[in-house]
Amino acid sequence: MGSGVGGGGGGNKYGSLNLTDLPQDCIATVISFTSPRDACRLSLVSTTFKSASESDAVWESFLPSDHQASIPSSLSFSSKKELYLSLCENHVLIDGGRK
Repeated sequence: MGSGVGGGGGGNKYGSLNLTDLPQDCIATVISFTSPRDACRLSLVSTTFKSASESDAVWESFLPSDHQASIPSSLSFSSKKELYLSLCENHVLIDGGRK
């Protein structure tokens, strides 16, 4: 019997699939369809998953589509993950303080 998608023993006529062999941007795309919690958990799987889950593409998907218009220009962040975590901790009032 094969060991599933993670790779490992066994095999079939198509060979085994090791998810860490996928390009990092493919892994990041898959992770972007999860949740921030799952992205953090997946970063513990391997160095490839860690790099993918830390990418701006993943964290951009967790932010509102209009986030750039809502963030004051005085705030600066080194990554989309840092921005996301900052917004979770320090809410930004928008729309004249009504939202």
